[in-house]
Parts: sequence; structure tokens; C-alpha cells
Amino acid sequence: MFTVKVEGSFSSAHNLRGYKGKCEDLHGHNWKVEISAAKDSLDKIGMVLDFKLLKARLSQVLEPLDHAYLNNVAYFKKVNPNSENIAQYIYRKLKPGIPSLRSVTVWENVASAATYEE
Repeated sequence: MFTVKVEGSFSSAHNLRGYKGKCEDLHGHNWKVEISAAKDSLDKIGMVLDFKLLKARLSQVLEPLDHAYLNNVAYFKKVNPNSENIAQYIYRKLKPGIPSLRSVTVWENVASAATYEE
């Protein structure tokens, strides 16, 4: 199995609904996002996927989240905008254009991350 990974980032604010503690208040993060794609074999030039393609697709998905209040993004009006749900949201946005997508990991800080994969 061959796996490739790229990273992106965005800055946004959110507050967690139903959470008792500091995170129920409005606050922000500089999120880091890593996506991975995997295949059993390489293409004719020896690649899983072009890093440039992966970075471009990730940037397209992250752009609407950058400098946004996540609770106002349509998807997160019904789904709590926590790291786990953000990872799932990004995965589902990317998967149709990247069939070999394996996982999405979202860091809300350098020590805390959530990963989604199917």
C-alpha cells in the first residue's frame, strides 16, 4: 500500500453547543488539516496522486471555512463544529473528487487532533 499526505490550514471561530466549559464560549483556532490518499499500486509514472492535485482540492474545501464563524456554515448549523465533525465534513467534501482518499486529520492545536476515515 502506498500513501501520500498533504497539509493545509485555516483560521476560524466556533463555539460548541451542549458543552459545559470554556469551549461553549466563542473562541478561535488556527486549524491544521492533513489528508491522506492510498492505493495498492502506482500510476504509470510511479505516483499515487499528484501532490499538486491534492493540495488544490484541499484548498478549495478549506477556503469557505477560513476566517469564518463555523456555527454559521450551513452544515454546522445542525452539526456541532468540533474537530471530529470538521474532519468528517472535509472528508465528505473531498471524497467524490479523490476516490483514493483514506483519512482526514484536523488539529485544533499542536497537541489535539481528530481523524475521520471510512
